[in-house]
Amino acid sequence: MRIGAHMSVSGGKFKAFERGLELGCESIQVFVRNVRGWSSGPLKQEEIEDFHKKKNELKDEIWPVISHNSYLINLASIDKEILEKSYNAMYDELIKVDQLGIEYENMHPGVIPVSDKKEISKNEALNEIAVQLNKLIDATKDSKVIILLETTAGQGKGLGNKFHHFKTIIDTIKNKNRIGVCFDTAHSFAAGYDFTTKSKYNKMWDEFDDTIGLAYLYAFHLNDTDKECGSRVDRHTHIGQGRIGKEAFEFFINDQRFKDIPGILETPKGKDMKDDIMNIKTLKSLRTK
Repeated sequence: MRIGAHMSVSGGKFKAFERGLELGCESIQVFVRNVRGWSSGPLKQEEIEDFHKKKNELKDEIWPVISHNSYLINLASIDKEILEKSYNAMYDELIKVDQLGIEYENMHPGVIPVSDKKEISKNEALNEIAVQLNKLIDATKDSKVIILLETTAGQGKGLGNKFHHFKTIIDTIKNKNRIGVCFDTAHSFAAGYDFTTKSKYNKMWDEFDDTIGLAYLYAFHLNDTDKECGSRVDRHTHIGQGRIGKEAFEFFINDQRFKDIPGILETPKGKDMKDDIMNIKTLKSLRTK
């Protein structure tokens, strides 16, 4: 597995590579736009060129790159204004990611909207997400960016806490070369998937393969959690300091099926990136090959 972390783009998007190199990252994740607001100006040609230059310079050290989309985006919304804003923001994400030559665009599938006027079922929400994704993929048909649907804890009305949710969406996607899954360890553990022993780990992946297909697995978010399995609470903590424990991460790190797949840390960050350094060191220490 290609171990990395989410890197800040402060001071210039290309700076994420420099920070990643300093930490010993083999892959990185970034934000390409404001993730807590709807509006975002266009990329400047200079920042596009700087990003490409640094990405090319470090192409043998840091690859692939993942962009994480805005937390506001909800492609399952029944509010026309929110749905339009979500679509436009996601379209803007895909355009920017394509301009920067980033391989993957990560997103949480969506949330079932709560409304006094109308209620929709889980399947209706999942199908609406697929409809919007098909429109987005068609609108960016010349792009090769793969959209990754992230496994979630299922907190509140969140979708993506069960493998069959991804099957429902992917089955409806027309261009399946542009869709995939990012497996978040903390989220999936909180969602009820126990992989803390080798037998449970193997059983889970058999279920994933039978339901979704391992061919659709493109990335990992490697996070421990201080919440129990099945809690459906999204809380990240440092590797080996939570309820998942080091041994389970050793299964992921040394699984030869995932040797070229990025494993991105989203653990709590302190000053001077010391926490990232600690977690990367911990993950790398688990390698047996």
